[in-house]
Amino acid sequence: MMKKILFFSVSFLLLFLTGKCQITNMPSKVASSHLVKNLFDDDEILNITLKGNIHKLLNNREGEAKYYPVTLTYKVQDSEISIRINVKTRGHFRRDQSNCSYPPLLLTFSDTGFNSLSIFPKHSSLKLVMPCKGDKYVVHEWLVYKLYNLVTSQSFRARLVKVTLVDEDNKKMPAPFYAMLLEDEKQMAKRNNFITVKKKLKPYETMRASFLRTAVFEYMIGNTDWSVEYLQNIKLIAADSASAPVTVPYDFDLSGIVNAPYALPAPELKMNSVRDRRYRGYCVQDMKIFDSTIALYNGLRNKIYSLYDDSPLLDDKYKKQTDVFLDEFYSTINNPKKLQKEFGYPCLPDGTGNVIIKGLREN
Repeated sequence: MMKKILFFSVSFLLLFLTGKCQITNMPSKVASSHLVKNLFDDDEILNITLKGNIHKLLNNREGEAKYYPVTLTYKVQDSEISIRINVKTRGHFRRDQSNCSYPPLLLTFSDTGFNSLSIFPKHSSLKLVMPCKGDKYVVHEWLVYKLYNLVTSQSFRARLVKVTLVDEDNKKMPAPFYAMLLEDEKQMAKRNNFITVKKKLKPYETMRASFLRTAVFEYMIGNTDWSVEYLQNIKLIAADSASAPVTVPYDFDLSGIVNAPYALPAPELKMNSVRDRRYRGYCVQDMKIFDSTIALYNGLRNKIYSLYDDSPLLDDKYKKQTDVFLDEFYSTINNPKKLQKEFGYPCLPDGTGNVIIKGLREN
């Protein structure tokens, strides 16, 4: 009797182990589907093709934007995947044909065409930032998103893509170019275990640490095109409905560090160039309040410089210009007199630190 029990026990164990091996050694394509990265978990340039009535889509620049059906094709793990999506133009300044070569696009996804290898989110929309005056400025702006990712996870993630356009009516299309996909606002909030906040607030009603982090970052990159009060290029997220919101900046193409040819400061600020900096936070009398924020940026200094110096996508001239631009920032925040002059600017009664800029709209 004992021999039978031992025989069946050993047999069961062998069957179990054999079965376990079979599960582990599943066909590579099935097993690998669990290893597919999220769209924003990879820095590798993603090649995508957009095929449809592209000519009409790109020329839909006035009035209410119309959706066009488009097929998005890309490769992942040596598999070519095509998804049917809807695309429309968006924005204000960059949608205007007199300002930009291409309008920004909004890609809307559904369940159609998705499979286990898809890197795109279902039931979502993604912004596709198209070149305005040359795709090298898209690369410059993408690096600013990567820069703020170094500062905090409470930031938008971006993926650089190489876009090929194919018109279904065989209209002539441009050569492939760089563009940028931006993480959806709700996905960004969910990733941080936060909720989105839509109400407009005064800057001092947001979480102070996050606001100072944002304001100093905008100063570092030379960006004045933002406002918490008007939700201009700022999103708000919070731990819950009772918590003070966190400020999350985006849309950096008018910053000095990007240095796009169309970038100009608002006339109300009385600035000569976006390469000039202007601190746009609220009035803070005691500079010690900035201590932890300055320590944060000082601690990231090497990583910030390396982001630009080590990038194979940038030419040497732009790298040197950026190093000098960052040198000026670090010289200011580590010099008490310069710090007082720059960050105390919003307290000046005759300055433009708190000027209301009319006509602010999302680009």
